[in-house]
Amino acid sequence: MRKLLLLALLWPCMSVLYAQTPNRFQIQGITADTSSTPLGSATVMLLQRKDSSLVNFTRTNDKGAFAMRNVKRGDYLLKISYVGYIPFQQDIVFGDKEIVDLGTLKLKAITKELFEVVIKTARAPLSIKGDTIEYNAASFKVPPGSTVEDLLRKLPGVQVDQNGNIIAQGQQVQKVTVDGKRFFGSDPKMATQNLPADAITKVQIFNDKTEQSKVTGVDDGKQEKTVNLELKEGFKKGGFGKLTAGLGADGNGNAGPRGEIKGNYNKFDDKNQFSVIGLTNNTNQTGMSWDDYQDFRGSSSFNSWNDNGDFGFGGGGGRFIIIGGDDDGGLSIPVGGGNGRGYSNNIAGGINYNYNTKKIKTNASYYYNSTRQVLDAVRNRENFLQNGSFKTEEESSQINFIGNHRLAFRHEQTLDSLNTFIFTNNSRYNVGDTRLNSLQEFFRNNNLKSNETTINNATNVDKIETANTLIYRLKFKKNKGRSFAASASYNFTNNDGIADQKSLNLFYNATDPTDVLRRMLDLTNNTGSRVSQLKSSLLFVEPFAKRFFWESFVNLSYRSDNVDRDVFDLAKDNGRRTPVDSLSSFYKNNYNYARIGSSVRYSYKGLNFSGGLAVQSFQIDGKFALGQNPASFININRRFTTWIPNASLNYDLKNNRYLWSGYDVSVSQPSTRDLQPVIDNSNPLIIRQGNPDLLPTVNHNINFGYNMFNPASFMNVNVNMYYSYNVNQVVYNQQVDATTLITVTKPVNITGGQNIGSYIGFGFPIKKTKASMNINFNPGFSKNLTPINGVLNQTNTDSYRFGTRLDLTPSDNFTIFANANWSVSNTRYSINTGQNQQIVNHSYGGTMNIRLPKDFFINSNLNYQIYKNERFGFNQQVPILNTSIYKILGKAKKAEIRLSIYDVFNRNLGVSQFANQNYVSQERIQTLARYGMLSFTYNMRGMNTNIKRRGGFF
Repeated sequence: MRKLLLLALLWPCMSVLYAQTPNRFQIQGITADTSSTPLGSATVMLLQRKDSSLVNFTRTNDKGAFAMRNVKRGDYLLKISYVGYIPFQQDIVFGDKEIVDLGTLKLKAITKELFEVVIKTARAPLSIKGDTIEYNAASFKVPPGSTVEDLLRKLPGVQVDQNGNIIAQGQQVQKVTVDGKRFFGSDPKMATQNLPADAITKVQIFNDKTEQSKVTGVDDGKQEKTVNLELKEGFKKGGFGKLTAGLGADGNGNAGPRGEIKGNYNKFDDKNQFSVIGLTNNTNQTGMSWDDYQDFRGSSSFNSWNDNGDFGFGGGGGRFIIIGGDDDGGLSIPVGGGNGRGYSNNIAGGINYNYNTKKIKTNASYYYNSTRQVLDAVRNRENFLQNGSFKTEEESSQINFIGNHRLAFRHEQTLDSLNTFIFTNNSRYNVGDTRLNSLQEFFRNNNLKSNETTINNATNVDKIETANTLIYRLKFKKNKGRSFAASASYNFTNNDGIADQKSLNLFYNATDPTDVLRRMLDLTNNTGSRVSQLKSSLLFVEPFAKRFFWESFVNLSYRSDNVDRDVFDLAKDNGRRTPVDSLSSFYKNNYNYARIGSSVRYSYKGLNFSGGLAVQSFQIDGKFALGQNPASFININRRFTTWIPNASLNYDLKNNRYLWSGYDVSVSQPSTRDLQPVIDNSNPLIIRQGNPDLLPTVNHNINFGYNMFNPASFMNVNVNMYYSYNVNQVVYNQQVDATTLITVTKPVNITGGQNIGSYIGFGFPIKKTKASMNINFNPGFSKNLTPINGVLNQTNTDSYRFGTRLDLTPSDNFTIFANANWSVSNTRYSINTGQNQQIVNHSYGGTMNIRLPKDFFINSNLNYQIYKNERFGFNQQVPILNTSIYKILGKAKKAEIRLSIYDVFNRNLGVSQFANQNYVSQERIQTLARYGMLSFTYNMRGMNTNIKRRGGFF
């Protein structure tokens, strides 16, 4: 009782004393050199004394002053770094006052005598030098066995989404290099997802110059956000890598066991980099990057890093002359239903080698990947007409195989400080086949069945492509800024394919359902396509007056296309191959393209303005004929001449603030297939016609952007706005028979299609090194025009996307990365306003990591997708939760054993919905769902080779 009474009497006094001892402090001071000159933009960091982990950081202002607010009482070390000065560090002692004033802190300049002191000084967690941020990887803890991607997630100012895309300082990272060298081409994920985090000593993030700037030697003000990974010296003395093997069971009891094997091996030194990667699995993990996907589509993603030799506006004349696709008679490698959908078996592997010296930079890589994919899909589509609509319901089963060999080689030879040669070769060999069984039913507006089609198709495609470019650069010694560049390229594509088309088509009488017209289709289509192209470009840059540069360029190109399509009917004459001349065709086209242009550039103190004009001429000299052995040909001779204006403004406002805007014009020529006045009725429900009177499409583009990054607070703002307007856009006129629902399409030119939109992003730390928030808003508006049954339908779509991301890294034992995205689009049709609709797509996701005692870890990943369209009663919710628990084994912590469960709720389903032009569609694809897997991983580190060095790499 006495103790309680004494405590009650002393409590007010204790409360007063406690109130006088603050728990939160402000640390402030001034940085200067030994002559008391203020050091502005110095990096100031507050570190935990026990492990040097980063607690807070800031930069000094122009007067050398800094302040850190809301700092908890603790055992801290203050560290200050400035280029050319010995890093300064001092213990922080807290007193009774809320403000800890350190006064003037003087840094000593580095001299030869003091260099050894600098080496012995503890490295700072990060340093900021202009627009470059350098992170000390050792200061950001990740579990043993983590990849570079895991390390990047821990860095302040860096975000990595669930697809592996990297955002740094509010901008998309376009390149990732290893010790300044390429790693498997231009895909950033190849390095971040395959290299181990413990191999990295520094992560540098900076704005690199564009290839156009490097060619001319004149800064164009444009930048490419780049991440460079600097390896530890210990990892350059021996090989390192990772090997994982796993075996599991399908939770639904079908398709047999699940398994995977994947690994990589790397051996680097100062001049050489050698890497091998590989994987095989039946868990839908294709390992296919966006570049690979584009290659399957036949795109020119060959020109990685923009050294394609097409000089001119924007660093690539190819941007302004786009030869329409589908010129191979409709053959293409089947891509399937998209990465991660359906059921797939996958194999991938590759080798990458770099050799770099002062005068020689060589990169060579080979990559192979194949996917066998099974897709069972249900699709619904409604097409809108002026006085109603018709619906399509489809159930299909499809098996695709894709095999892709990719070979890339780049050699840069610097003869001296003025002359440079670059040679690049990019080659592809693709094989693919698809088997499709489908039942399609068509219903009139009164829900009565109109048509029914049973399809059994098969396609085999064999394609080889190669692109070779030689570039020569010359800088003049006597006149700084004067430069000359020349390039020559040869590209070749050979595409051969066989397509078997079998279908039974039933047409129901609108008034008498028992009256059915049967039409059997059994065709074989043999198509061979050859494309060869020769290109050459010249560029000359001449400085004049002061801060002005005159740039002139010439682009020349000759392309030859040959397509031979032979179609046989197997249904007419007891299965014999009967030639079908109405569907067979042969055509040969020669394209001559020339573009000459000039621009004036002003460049001074971060301000870059360029304005120019070019004229381009495009000539088609071709012939085509129907039948397999044509006796007569029809010639197509067309010439198009277009003026191409261009203007750009790039302004470095200093202090990591950038402003840019531009206007350009792109021209797309009609495809050869669209120009042919040929009727293609190989699909009896969709008949295609060509149009020899098509004009080129001219697209006007305007954009504006602003980016700001504050290295003291790590706050970033990113604003981008764009507008495009189409003149003579090629669209497909549709004539739909109201009785049979047979659609006849014909390409025509229409002016008026347009897109306008913007992106606004804002990122800021809630608590530095512990929590950060990113918010973005992306509104967009589009207008598309399509003639339908003689009436011009205008489809207007307003879309609004809002997203947010929260990164929480409160300790080394717990991290969570959460995101949410909301998307709403309103589509309106002028010909049938009753079909206007709203499509809603929402997603919620997150990744959580927990470290338990005894080196146990828990990892969980959630991806919750919601798809809604109330107009058609579509409401699909797909919550996907993957979780695993793993333990690090051994004293060296090189091994890991992991138990994983994928799709815990057993809800995985491939879902998509789309609205455009005059239709809306939904798709559901059966996809690999819940399964469990037990895997073992071994990390190879510091493996020394016993092979003697004989002047080579090993």
